[in-house]
Amino acid sequence: MPVGERQTTKNRAADRAAENKMADNREIPIFFAVDDGYCPFLAVAIQSLIDHASPEYTYSIKVLNTDIGSSNKQKISKYERENVSIEFVDLNYYMRKVMDKLYTRDYYSKSTYFRLFIPNLYPQYDKALYLDSDIVVLDDIAALYHTEMGDDLVAAAPDDIIQFNPVFQTYVEKVVGVADYRRYFNAGVLLMNLDQLRRFRFQEKFVYLLDKIRFQVAQDQDYLNRLCKGRVTFLDRTWNRMPIEDPRIKLEDVKLVHYNLAFKPWHFEDILYQEFFWMYASETEYFEQIQEIQGNYTQEDRIRDAKNHEKLKKLAKRESDCVGDDRKYRR
Repeated sequence: MPVGERQTTKNRAADRAAENKMADNREIPIFFAVDDGYCPFLAVAIQSLIDHASPEYTYSIKVLNTDIGSSNKQKISKYERENVSIEFVDLNYYMRKVMDKLYTRDYYSKSTYFRLFIPNLYPQYDKALYLDSDIVVLDDIAALYHTEMGDDLVAAAPDDIIQFNPVFQTYVEKVVGVADYRRYFNAGVLLMNLDQLRRFRFQEKFVYLLDKIRFQVAQDQDYLNRLCKGRVTFLDRTWNRMPIEDPRIKLEDVKLVHYNLAFKPWHFEDILYQEFFWMYASETEYFEQIQEIQGNYTQEDRIRDAKNHEKLKKLAKRESDCVGDDRKYRR
């Protein structure tokens, strides 16, 4: 082959590679994991996401589940747009071997663990976002997706619940093994480096730990912090803002609100940032159903929530008391 033709072939190959890379940058894989009962709140999250979506990108939403019914699938699918696709991924077969090992407490369902299997489930992706469904997005999620993370395994924000509670601070340092509680991250908003997680053999290591260590307090989030520590890119907390008063964070800077734990505006009427939730909820066909959920939430339910939070703190303290404390030797 003449030199000129070889050079042309190389140029074409380079052009195709550049086009493929551009296509990869334009597609944003976004994962949710829910059960059937949580679909109304998933709809709110998706509505807020598409309201801020840019026409420059395609948003490929994957809903990991084991029990979503056809009615909810039809309703959620209506949020598809020209550049927003929604796929329901049934994990019953894939999770069959480990489902019995997964444990939960209180109001959690086993779907909270599904995010840990994304790297092996989707080998075609090198990078993806995982989002809890109790959120509203106030900015283009593409900006979060394009966060530089090098060879870190995940990018995530420090957990606000931990930052303001000494009992949980001790727990994550002594029991989970994070060197500094300020580096314990919340797993409800995750940018996942799927390529590096596969190289790290993350799923294999998680399944191994599942048989050896039982984290009772934050379950899958504790496993993530244990496995990923030292390889975390920390996000600004405005990308995972929980409804806890903090004068350092201005309202106009908040990019994503996470109604974590008991901070649910569909249960309580005095939740910080609740106006955003109701604004997007009103755009969905689940609006009346969500209002009904709030109306049916009794005072006894609210008291139970408060007791569960206190029980969680007691559990964290009990587990911390069972572990020796060598933190004074840290450099």
